[in-house]
This record gives sequence, C-alpha cells and structure tokens, in this order.
Amino acid sequence: MSKMLQLIFLMIGTTAVFAFQTEKAFMNTHGYNAHEAEYYLTPKQIDYIRPGLNFEVQSWDINADGKLVVVLSMTDDRGQPLDRAGNVTPGPVSASFILAVYDAATNEYTAYTTRTATSSITGLTAIQASTDSRGSWREIELGLYEYTFGLTFPADADMSATHTIGIYGNRDTRDINDIRYIENVEYDFRPDGGAVTQSWGSTFTETCNNCHDPLALHGGQRQDPALCVTCHNAGTSDPDTGNTVDMKVMIHKIHMGENLPSVQAGTPYQIIGFGNSVHDYSEIVFPQDVRNCTKCHDPGAPNADVWFTRPSRKACGACHDDVNWETGANHDPGPQMDDSACADCHTPQGEFEFDVSIMGAHVIPTKSEQLAGLHAEILNVANTEPGMAPRVTFRLTNGDGSSVNPATMDRMRFLVGGGNSDYTQYFTQDAVDAEWDGDVAVKQFTNTIPADASGSWTMSADIYRNVSIQGNNESISVRETAFNPIYTFAVTDATPVARRQIISSDNCSRCHDQLSLHGGQRVNPQECVICHNPVNTDEEVRPEEDLPAQSIHFKWMIHRIHSGHELTQDFTVYGFRGSVHNYNEVGFPGDRRNCEACHVNDSYQLPLPSDALSTLTERDWFSPMGPTAAACLSCHDTIDAAAHAFVNTAPFGESCTACHGEGREFSVEKVHAR
Repeated sequence: MSKMLQLIFLMIGTTAVFAFQTEKAFMNTHGYNAHEAEYYLTPKQIDYIRPGLNFEVQSWDINADGKLVVVLSMTDDRGQPLDRAGNVTPGPVSASFILAVYDAATNEYTAYTTRTATSSITGLTAIQASTDSRGSWREIELGLYEYTFGLTFPADADMSATHTIGIYGNRDTRDINDIRYIENVEYDFRPDGGAVTQSWGSTFTETCNNCHDPLALHGGQRQDPALCVTCHNAGTSDPDTGNTVDMKVMIHKIHMGENLPSVQAGTPYQIIGFGNSVHDYSEIVFPQDVRNCTKCHDPGAPNADVWFTRPSRKACGACHDDVNWETGANHDPGPQMDDSACADCHTPQGEFEFDVSIMGAHVIPTKSEQLAGLHAEILNVANTEPGMAPRVTFRLTNGDGSSVNPATMDRMRFLVGGGNSDYTQYFTQDAVDAEWDGDVAVKQFTNTIPADASGSWTMSADIYRNVSIQGNNESISVRETAFNPIYTFAVTDATPVARRQIISSDNCSRCHDQLSLHGGQRVNPQECVICHNPVNTDEEVRPEEDLPAQSIHFKWMIHRIHSGHELTQDFTVYGFRGSVHNYNEVGFPGDRRNCEACHVNDSYQLPLPSDALSTLTERDWFSPMGPTAAACLSCHDTIDAAAHAFVNTAPFGESCTACHGEGREFSVEKVHAR
C-alpha cells in the first residue's frame, strides 16, 4: 500500500472515531442510550422531531348531556406540547378511549364502550368491549385537548365505584425517523368525586416485558395489561369461534398452548381477530413450568394475590379445560354450577405441599420444600499439566450446610474443557467413587489432559440425585440437581485465565425460570459452552442419510433456536439416541434486537476476541464461518446475508469490524437500536 493511501485511510479512520466520540457526547446529553434509535440522531434532528409521546389526563367531567368530557395533554419527551394534527409539530397523534367500571369483589371490569360484532363465518353476533365512537375533539391550546365521549354515561352507573378511562394512541413519525411512538394511560376516578381506594393491579407491564420486550398487541398499540383488561373482560367473546377473550381465560390458555387438554385431544385453540385473521395458539410452548404462577402474578403488584385467593371456574378451567362444570367430569367433587364453593376446597394454602389448595396444587416438584437442597463446590484441581491425570478436591453439601457423600449421588461426573480462549476439546470423569472424609471429597482422574493442551482450562460437573417426595396421595420422583460449578485452572499459563463470560444464567431465567437441559442436569450456561463449542456438531447421532451435520456451537444454536419461525432455513438438531429436535416453529416472545436480554459485558460488540474460533457450519451456505459471521448469520440466515459475509472474509480474517465495529456507521448497537 502506498504512503498516500495509508495517509488517506488514517485520515478517514481518525475522522470516523472523532465523529463517533462527538456523537456519543451530545447524544448522552439528550437522555437516550445506545440501544435507542434516537441516540444516533443529530442535535438538529432531535430538536426538529422532539421524540416521544406522553398523555396525561388533566381533568374530567360529565356534562349536562351525560357525556364524559376528558381534558388530555399531549407532550413529547421534553414535556413540550404536541400538535394533535401534526401540522405544528412533526407526526400526527391519534388517541382512542375506553370507559369501564371496576368491580373490586371480582377484580373484573365491565366496559361501557362496546360494539356489536357479527361473524362472517358463523353468522353469530356478540357484544364486544371496544373504544368509544362518534366522540368529538376540541383544541384548548397547543398540546391540550378536550375529548367528549360519544357514549352517554349510563344512568344506572354506580357513581361510587372505581371507573377507568383507558387511553391508547400513537404519534407517527415514521416518514422522518421510522418510529411510531406509543402511549397507554389508565386513569381511575369515581364519578361521585370521591377518592379512589380500589383499583385493578394483578400484574405489572414490566413483569410481562421480562419475556415480551415489549408487550405490544393489536398493531403494537396496546402495551399495558392494565389497559388490556378494560376490554378483555367477561362480557367479550369471539363470535367466530365462540371462545371468550376474557383476560384471565385467554391469557392462561395462550400460555398453556400445546399443553391444553383440549389441544392434546385434537381441538385447536384459536381466536379470530381483525379482518378474519386466525390466531392459533395451539403450538405455543411456555418456556418454563406453567405452575409458576408468580412469573406473571408479581408478588409486588397491588392485587397479586388474586391467583390464590379467588379461585373460579373460569380461571381454573382456562388451563384445566377438560373439566365439565355441569357434569363434574374430571372434577372429583362433581358438578359446580357457580363459584361459591370453590374456596371451600381450594384454600389459598394448605398444610401440605401438592394438596388441593391453590398454592399446593401449583408446587413445582424441583422447588419443593421437601428437597434438602444440593450444592457443589470445586475447591482445587492439581496435576494440570499436559498429559497429566487431574486430581480434584470438591465438596457437596445440603442446603443446611451438611456434607454429602458423592457415593449417594445418581450422577457425579466431572467435565473438563479447553482451552479457555475458545473451547475445542473436552473429556469427562465419573466420580461417584471419590474418596470422602466426611467433609471434602477427592477424585483422582484416570483420564488425562491432552498432550497438546495449552493455556487455561475449565472444570465443571453434572451432579444429581433422584429423590422421592410426598405428593397428594402419591410419591413423586424428582431429580435434584446441583448448579454446575465452574473452576478455572492453568495448564501452561502462569496463572489461570477464565473463559470470557458472554451470557448469564440470570438472564436466561427471566424467561426460563429454571434453565435445565439434558434431563435437568445442565443448568449453568457457563458449562453448556464446553460441549457446545465451535467444532462440535451432531454428526455422531445424525443418520447418515441426513448428513451433513448441524453445528451445535452455542452461539449458533441458541441464536437459531430463538429465531425459530423467523428463519428462512430448516433448523433441526439430532440429540441423544437420535432424538429429533426441530425449532422452526419456536416463537420468541421478545425483540431479537435486544442483545442485552441474553448477553453481558457488551459481549455482542465487535470486534470479537482475536482468538475466537470459526464455527463448523456444514449445512449452511459456507463452512467454516468466521466467529463474527457465525454470530450474525445464525439469526440473519438468508443467502444475501451469507454472501455479504463471505465476500467480506479474507483467508486471514474477517472485515466485519470495519463497518459493524463499535462506533462505526453500521455498528451492532446501531443496527439493533429500537
């Protein structure tokens, strides 16, 4: 390369870095982070667009005509007024209103705003909760508007009851910055002017967003469960299928999905929506045990106790939908014509686990208080040079700290992998026969560290015991598993160097609660990556006629599994004893652009470590794939994306960082910003 070209590249690089640093500085002053699209706008663009949308009910009244009149402010994220028509400020603003009354005794709403829906499929008619129609707007001043409902306030309304005005809307600036800002507001009031002391609050939006990231339905405009319930109440059904869309029934059924008794018996669970769109939830698989009620009913919510204090045929029958309340089929006490007797048997909490109390019936066996608790700690590893057989000192304990003899375990197997820069080799060693002195145990390996091993390596272990606990008039077999311990040791390094951490088990648990794979014995993703490494595939268990093999490299496999039905290619992995695992129907409930939902330590940023290895991808467009290409093409699996990566890869390395590195025009953060 000539000195002139070198100078030009240096000038371009210096300018790019300066521009990025300058951009970072002024963007931070605007209050947006690098995962938000506004972060990358210039100050002039920010000042012009004035991002955001916020509604606030300033006042309400019922006028002489019996119409509810609401004064609503519309502001941007700076608190400055917005023009509803979009003439003075960019982006027109829409708002829709729901009016519903809350019954604290049942924790349910009844909507006043309704519509009549007639099915073009069945010809049946249903009254459905809806938004107000034929209302009128009046501009008081810029950013302040008066909305008068078309609905006449019911003359027989309980004026002392809590009423809720549900408002949802959007500000459409997609022609400028490709963003539509969404706002949801729930405003509680009493028509008699009294203080509101009772309100709905069974779950938080943030709780839903642990998985859904964000919850966004009906075109993305309904995002708060507190708004959803104002329409999704007992009075609303789907005339096409006859299914209720009552929130407590519909949400339980959706999350049960393929495990619904009715679905397993051959009847799909469907809701027909707008424009006769079919929403079939029969293949939904909840990514954790459905008995984990507190996953949605956050204990911190005001009315979070409804799931165990207010049993009802609708709520319980939503999951247990093979129960016939009229005949008593699949319900031992027999027919139940109403909910009055439910709490007689189904008390909040009984004396024993797994009884018919609400909490008892939803105990997850692996979380049973009857389990002693099992913990494992690797204390030391000796004889770690190449060719040596390691000697490991470890301790197993119960939850109360008492020591456990490894001989009582049904599985006590160490897993050793390396090198820690990127795993390529591993071996195992059973240790049920380890020497135990009543406190610590020692196992002298017979297997040896490979002669060509170098750097640092990692040791983990699969440990479990099969335990019998007392259920409801039956014994339940539980595999009690220890969290896989991780221990780093030096092979040729002067001091041990741990493998970089890319994801965390805490992040996995946000959706999975208890990540437990391969029979429940692998619960720590830091162990998973030892076997699921760049050079490992399913070749050993894949039928010869279905070769070539599929990569089981962790980043490749996990990205593809979570992309599921967004993939353009088939993704099938063969597992233990030739079991077939196809993930093309997986529906990820979040937004895949949120890399930090799984990743830690900015591990998704480029460049990747220089010693990261290529991935064997024999079933894809080319193989091996460089470490960056494998990460990106595991989600972006089209031939166009593969061609882009391929032509930007030289025999000696990838050029991805030139455009997608941190601070570059198409950085990973920027292209995934929302």
